[in-house]
Amino acid sequence: MSSKDVTRILVVGGGYVGMYTALRLQRKLKQELRQGTVEIIVVDPEPYMTYQPFLPEAAAGSISPRHVVVPLRRVLPQCKVVIGEVTDIDHDARRATLTTLAAEETGNGAMEVAYDELVLAPGSVSRTLPVPGLADVGIGFKTVEEAIGLRNHVLGQLDIASSTRDPAIRDAALTFVFVGGGYAGVEALAELEDMARYAVRYYHNIKPEDMKWILVEATNRILPEVGPDMGGYAVRELRARNIDVRLETRLESCEKHVAQLSDGSRFPTRTLVWTAGVKPHPILAKTKLPLNGHGRLKCTPALQVDGVEHAWSAGDAAAVPDLTAEPPAGADAPRVLCAPNAQHAVRQSKVLAENIAAAVRGGPIVDYAHTYAGSVASLGLHKGVAHVYGRKLKGYPAWFMHRAYHLSRVPTFNRKARVLAEWTLAGLFKREIVSLGSLENPRAEFELAAGTGRHNEAS
Repeated sequence: MSSKDVTRILVVGGGYVGMYTALRLQRKLKQELRQGTVEIIVVDPEPYMTYQPFLPEAAAGSISPRHVVVPLRRVLPQCKVVIGEVTDIDHDARRATLTTLAAEETGNGAMEVAYDELVLAPGSVSRTLPVPGLADVGIGFKTVEEAIGLRNHVLGQLDIASSTRDPAIRDAALTFVFVGGGYAGVEALAELEDMARYAVRYYHNIKPEDMKWILVEATNRILPEVGPDMGGYAVRELRARNIDVRLETRLESCEKHVAQLSDGSRFPTRTLVWTAGVKPHPILAKTKLPLNGHGRLKCTPALQVDGVEHAWSAGDAAAVPDLTAEPPAGADAPRVLCAPNAQHAVRQSKVLAENIAAAVRGGPIVDYAHTYAGSVASLGLHKGVAHVYGRKLKGYPAWFMHRAYHLSRVPTFNRKARVLAEWTLAGLFKREIVSLGSLENPRAEFELAAGTGRHNEAS
């Protein structure tokens, strides 16, 4: 693939930054795209963008999984969407190497894509630690597949506990350990505990107090983004629901399905959810572009990779100076960076697209500057905390603000309408508490039938 006759913009990643940047570029460069002088290629391993703030509600069954994702091909009709993964980038030669599903099937190997402008927005991956047993039993919470898999798993554990008389198996099935007190860990635990507490009313031999929900956080507070006061309120709210919140505590081992904590506690458990932070995508280390000490791309306020022409980045992958923060005290002190969160990512993508369009057309580029508005977090149905523009909210008002804010931010009117309709229906009808764990292995029933020679009548 050659970029000889057209200006080719390669967008690596289809998440917040990648999708929103490509969406705005196809609007800004409509004429060039129609004339064929500009081409936009978006590369991502998945054919959709996941709106991650809705993952906890998808896990709890408040939102359908298909409404948490946005199909890239539908919202980017003027772009070429490639389902694959970039494995190497030679920016000096303006070439990227990527593998696709077809390449894996045919064995033809990787393909090369030439480009003129590069947008690096691969997002982040889960940051794991060398905890014994973690790789074997841990469950992540970054994708819609993980969220729905966790929902099925939790409901499956209730079924196991209900159908056994072995106290050890029952205790392990009803113990749920979440590691990490950030947004993902707290919201996932709160929503799933809410769902499970509702579900056990339909089990004749399980009571809410039989379940153990444990949140493990290495620092001295949870939800640091909402401030110490609201973080303290969140701890009190969770503990009032009989959730065991352990601050300044680390997971030391989870071998043989036993969670060993740094305070000496041991919890036999069949559910260990790991949400203890993220790290930059590994592709950044293969680009030979300048990185900071945390593995993120050094960027200018205009979202260009520092000292490199035709390379751009934003979001989790980029270390962007925060122009609205107080300047450093010393001349040599580094500037405060924009937090790698969705609020900055969405706003940065707008400036990023404007600057790339200006670069293509030969116009001026501008710096990104946005004062952080604050944070909102859900603690389950009708419960939440918020710290927005200096105002602190808790309980129902914070929960309502959480829903209203994210409904306004989820891409496309189609998704907004569907999510709002599901919330409305959820207020009128009872929760769904069905586990569809068999979806993860759809051929299991057929393989069983084929292996046993069972006839259809026997099913």
